[in-house]
Amino acid sequence: MAQQFPRTEVGGISLPRMLIGTNWILGYSHTSVAADHQITRMNGSKEAIADIICAFLTYGIDAIMAPIATNPVLMDGIKLAEDRTGQGIIRIDTPIVNVDDNAQARREAEATFEACQKAGSQFCLIHHSSAEQLVNKNKKIIDRLPDYLSMIRQRGMLPGLSAHMPELILYSDLNEYDVETYIQIFNCVGYMMQVEIEYILKVIWEAKKPVMNIKSMAAGRVSPFVGITFNYATLRPQDMVTVGCLTPEEVHEDVEIGFAAIERRFPNLEGRSSPNKTDIMGEGLEKK
Repeated sequence: MAQQFPRTEVGGISLPRMLIGTNWILGYSHTSVAADHQITRMNGSKEAIADIICAFLTYGIDAIMAPIATNPVLMDGIKLAEDRTGQGIIRIDTPIVNVDDNAQARREAEATFEACQKAGSQFCLIHHSSAEQLVNKNKKIIDRLPDYLSMIRQRGMLPGLSAHMPELILYSDLNEYDVETYIQIFNCVGYMMQVEIEYILKVIWEAKKPVMNIKSMAAGRVSPFVGITFNYATLRPQDMVTVGCLTPEEVHEDVEIGFAAIERRFPNLEGRSSPNKTDIMGEGLEKK
C-alpha cells in the first residue's frame, strides 16, 4: 500500500490534508478559452475523471471539492472511481445560491441545497459569489447567512463558506455563525487575493475553524513545487490544500511534493526535460 496522506478533522469528519481540486477537470483554466477547451477535451468523460480520482485515492486522498451537483459528468466520474476502488469519496460541494431577499429566491436556494444533498455531499460551502453579496462591512455581519446555514444543516450536510474576500472568515468568526470550515484563496504570488499575502495568512491562522486553501499554484502561474511547498510550509496543521491535476501522472508528482513539504525533505522527482540540459547534481559530475 502506498503511503497515506496526513489527515485532519472537520466537523467530526476525517479529511485528508490534500483535497482533490477540479478546475483542471471542469475546464476552469483561468488562462484562456482555448485552455479551458483543452481541459474539457482531455477530462470531459467520466472515465478520464475517474482515472484522476483513482490516482489520488492511492494515497488515501478521498475528498473532492467542486460545484458537484451541477456537474453530472463529474458525479458520474466520482461514482465510477468509487466502483473501481471500493472506496467512498467525501464530497465538498460549493453551490452558487440565489440570495435575493424574496420568497422565490428562498425556494430556489432550498432547491439548490436539496440538489447538493441528493448528490451525496457531506459538506456544503456557499460559493463566494453568493456569500459575498451578503457582507455588510459597516455592521461587520453577513446578512441573512444563518438562514442559509440552517437550510444546509436541515439537509444533513455540514455548512461552510467559500471566501475570496477575507471578511467572510472574519465576520463569521466574530458573529459565531454556524460554519464548520472555510475555503480561502492563498498562494505565494497573491493571485486573486484581495489583500496582501501576509494578511491573508494571519486571517487563516486566526480562523476558529480549519481552512481549505485553494489556488495554491496560482492557477498554474507557479510550479507545483513552489506553490504546494509554500502552502504546507505556512499553513496550520489542521488546514488543507486543494490541488487540481490535469492527468494521473501529475497527481503522483504533486502528492510527492506535498509529502516532502510536510516531512521537510527534498521531493523525489525526476528532473525536467530540456534540450542540452546542464547537470547541476547527480551522476556524471565526477572529474574526467
